[in-house]
Amino acid sequence: MRFFARGVLCSRPAPPLRSYVALHSYNNTRRPASLHLPSHFQLLRLYSSRPAPDMERVNTTERLSSLRKLMQSRNIDVYVVPSEDSHQSEYIANSDARRAFICGFSGSAGTAVVTMDKAALATDGRYFNQAEQQLDSNWELLRQGLQDVPTWGEWAAEQSQGGKTVGVDPQLITAPDARKLADKVKNKGGGDLQAVKENLVDMVWGSNRTPRPNEPVKVHKLEYAGKSFQDKLEDLRKELKKRDVAGFIVSMLDEIAWLYNLRGNDIDYNPVFFSYAIVTDTDASLYVNESKLSDEVKEHLGDAVKIRPYEAIYSEIEALTAANTKDLPDGSSQPKFLLSTKASWALYESLGGGDMVEETRSPIADAKAIKNDTELKGMRECHVRDGAAIIEYFAWLEDQLLNKGAKIDEVEGHEKLSATRSKHDLFVGESFDTISSTGPNAAIIHYKPQRPGCAIIDPSQVYLCDCGAQYLDGTTDVTRTLHFGTPTDMERKAYTLVLKGNMALERAKFPKGTSGFALDTLARQFLWAEGLDYRHGTGHGVGSYLNVHEGPIGIGTRVQYSEVSLAVGNVVSDEPGYYEDGKFGIRIENMIMVKEVQTNHHFGDKPYLGFEHVTLVPMCRKLVDVDLLTPSEKEFLNDYHAEVFEKTSPFFKDDDLTMAWLKRETEPY
Repeated sequence: MRFFARGVLCSRPAPPLRSYVALHSYNNTRRPASLHLPSHFQLLRLYSSRPAPDMERVNTTERLSSLRKLMQSRNIDVYVVPSEDSHQSEYIANSDARRAFICGFSGSAGTAVVTMDKAALATDGRYFNQAEQQLDSNWELLRQGLQDVPTWGEWAAEQSQGGKTVGVDPQLITAPDARKLADKVKNKGGGDLQAVKENLVDMVWGSNRTPRPNEPVKVHKLEYAGKSFQDKLEDLRKELKKRDVAGFIVSMLDEIAWLYNLRGNDIDYNPVFFSYAIVTDTDASLYVNESKLSDEVKEHLGDAVKIRPYEAIYSEIEALTAANTKDLPDGSSQPKFLLSTKASWALYESLGGGDMVEETRSPIADAKAIKNDTELKGMRECHVRDGAAIIEYFAWLEDQLLNKGAKIDEVEGHEKLSATRSKHDLFVGESFDTISSTGPNAAIIHYKPQRPGCAIIDPSQVYLCDCGAQYLDGTTDVTRTLHFGTPTDMERKAYTLVLKGNMALERAKFPKGTSGFALDTLARQFLWAEGLDYRHGTGHGVGSYLNVHEGPIGIGTRVQYSEVSLAVGNVVSDEPGYYEDGKFGIRIENMIMVKEVQTNHHFGDKPYLGFEHVTLVPMCRKLVDVDLLTPSEKEFLNDYHAEVFEKTSPFFKDDDLTMAWLKRETEPY
């Protein structure tokens, strides 16, 4: 969704200097951004270095031909190309965008499968529209989630019938997924699943492949983290002792950043850095390119963490396993190493496979998802500043379109919003590439505006803006849908049904132990009653100055969301939507935090939980059909708008334009 492979897509022209913000507020000091950017500001680029998405098709014939020659030379009949990098990251660096390179589809989710005479790309409903536009005639689109459409694993297994061999880079697939794929292939009468250690797509890509980023690592200060990394290590070691394991090999980049209170900039919008970590009861190691570490970082880690070369991880875990099994008494069993179910097949095998590995949901992911009081305070405060920036942008945009008759394209809208955000304290950069979309483009769920070719924002059509930012004290993700003219009856009805679902989820009260899987229907119920729906999840976890998409919690129909209960301290999005291809799209997204609530009764002596919203941006008055709201919904919406005005209006004491817009949009119904 937020990354694109160089060589596949058209490059975005460099933004004009004025787009980079004339002034940036940092530690209450204003200075010209072009002259003295604070070091933290440089962590996440205001404008992505990745090329913008080109919705035109890329001719992949030559690439596929080269790949098939490599497959044939290695006796591989079916080759799988995942989206992820060797850390199973959702968002990746340009150097790891192999799937985008080989097929031309730039969305964040999908798996490509290539045989000697066929090629298929599997992706979910967020990207059907985009994939149809980007895939050329060499590719078949597998629309995941639709009836009678095979998954990529099922399709690969079907192609392996007759003893054909399936290959995959073992660093790019998890061990559980590799086992599932091997079983599917075997059940279809296929051959073996082979770990192909040379990545064949990289070989096709050759010298045009972007070098891996090597950005500096920064300390995430205790005033924002709320807990020292030493205390986090102590908590983790207690968990390892409880599980009776020899240690934990950590491969997820955001988990390492959180554990050691460090942040980086190796992946656009995600403040992480390429690394691995190993934690035992006596030692903690960080596998990273040492050139990335400043004296401040080394002093921060001190003697508590050993610095090891990034490339040494595989050889050293093999040595660690060997040392762990040495001189065991006869009949005794060696303690296993803990490995996340999201770790790679390559790591799993290097540790010795099932005899030496205990696979589990990462205890770091569980701990990270429950924000401490400092992180929750930061989330509340950064959303006030973020809300003020979005409100200022919307007021400016309406004035430009309606009063000044300006022609504002989708990219210029994005640039203006980014510049407005960057004036606020503790701003670091965007948390993903803004979806600024007008009319039919709003129906493309993960649309990316780009020049040339982006649309002029049409005041007579729906405008959808999905945007987010990274601040030192938190991460935001907000979607609002606006209309500057006269919306159709269907647009107003759809918007109001989505709004009702958004409010219903936020107002829910539920017993401790309830999962996001169980709550998903609350947001969809009003759409379902009309025979409508949307093809994406309702909510995802959000990091604290970390990845905008954070597991393990979420709200939706994915099986994994039934495995983890929501808990006090979780931060999750609430974002139902509705989309009509070729016409319009609607999404309303707030960030909500799980809290304990009071109820008249406590069935089963359980605590009851609910949500606290932190997003502070008005809903669009023109799109609300008040007749579809109940009295309690109107009261809830009025209270919300009163809070928005109270907390954001102080930013506009000298801004009559924005203040007038805010007053109008927050008037009670």
